[in-house]
Amino acid sequence: MKKLIFLFCVFLISCTSATYDDIVGNNSNLILKWNKGYEDDNLANTIIGLNWAYSYIGASLPFNNTGISIQANLIEIEISELGFIPDAQQKLNTLHEVIFSSEEYRLNGAIDIGRYVSLLMGSSAHYYEITGLPYELSDLLDQYSLNSESGYVSNSGVSFEDRIIRFSEQNGFNQLFFCTEVDPITGEIFEYETVDILPNGQTRFGIYNKDGIRISNTDPSHSFAGKPAKCMWCHESRIQPLFSEQEDKEGFIPYLDFKNILDEDRATHSNLQNSLSDGVNYQELQQHTFAELLYITFMEPSAERLSLEWNLPISEIQNLLSGIPTHTHSEFVFLDNLYYREDIELLAPFQGLQVSSNVREESETEVNYIN
Repeated sequence: MKKLIFLFCVFLISCTSATYDDIVGNNSNLILKWNKGYEDDNLANTIIGLNWAYSYIGASLPFNNTGISIQANLIEIEISELGFIPDAQQKLNTLHEVIFSSEEYRLNGAIDIGRYVSLLMGSSAHYYEITGLPYELSDLLDQYSLNSESGYVSNSGVSFEDRIIRFSEQNGFNQLFFCTEVDPITGEIFEYETVDILPNGQTRFGIYNKDGIRISNTDPSHSFAGKPAKCMWCHESRIQPLFSEQEDKEGFIPYLDFKNILDEDRATHSNLQNSLSDGVNYQELQQHTFAELLYITFMEPSAERLSLEWNLPISEIQNLLSGIPTHTHSEFVFLDNLYYREDIELLAPFQGLQVSSNVREESETEVNYIN
């Protein structure tokens, strides 16, 4: 936590001599606009959330990085300073070019930070491309040597089917867990899920159909795992343990032995994360919530947030949206009287780049501006 506070102070100091025009006038870097989303929201937590979002997609976030500068409610991003590998940086530059051409950016000189994080985490295609997850499962499996023995999960907390889990030996930040969703009676394969580890310590998630082709989300008729963003939220950057007792199945690692293997791998992975000098603070795992709140408060905004985003009085927002019902968020109940983005987006005074219609679950609209 001390490291993150220090970083935030460095960010503030780095832009004390900058002016508003200095930041919005530099077209080579991306400008994000922070719009307060709830009562306790603040810029310090926003920067922590943004760092987590970048970490999820592979940024190493060097401790002395100068890639994030702040002036008032504007945040300037210099991608080359955040520790992305060249291919990931190129993918992000492609996405940024599309953002630059949007009506929102041309009119405001910035993109809403919630919209931006929704594009990074809520588009499975963007997540896959930036993190370098292969399009075909076979290409991913070729990168690892899987053990001959595998675990069997007959009582999953996520899947409606049984799961066969193969894995490689842990070697630093190098390990793969390969899950096959199967019918327990016929053995029919429905789809595959993968978890491996990025060089910055983050877990990377992949979903493939039964033919081994990368897909945006799990089939909701077989699993409620959803999209990679839901995996990120649930796993919290960790290797998941077995939460419930499993039946021993012939030909597979006994339940207790498999449980111990996962627990040991989880502990080793956590220790390695905590030893890093760069990146997010893995000892403060709940800080990942600040990244999720960035996309949640954008996808489900309050009238107060929309007033800042659209630069209109709250009374005018409420009048404009008078016929649209509000709701309370199921997870963050303090975010009350919220609208769904898809219900109000066309009423905005400017049009932003379209995002996927759902960040965590199967989407009717799934955007891809990189390919």
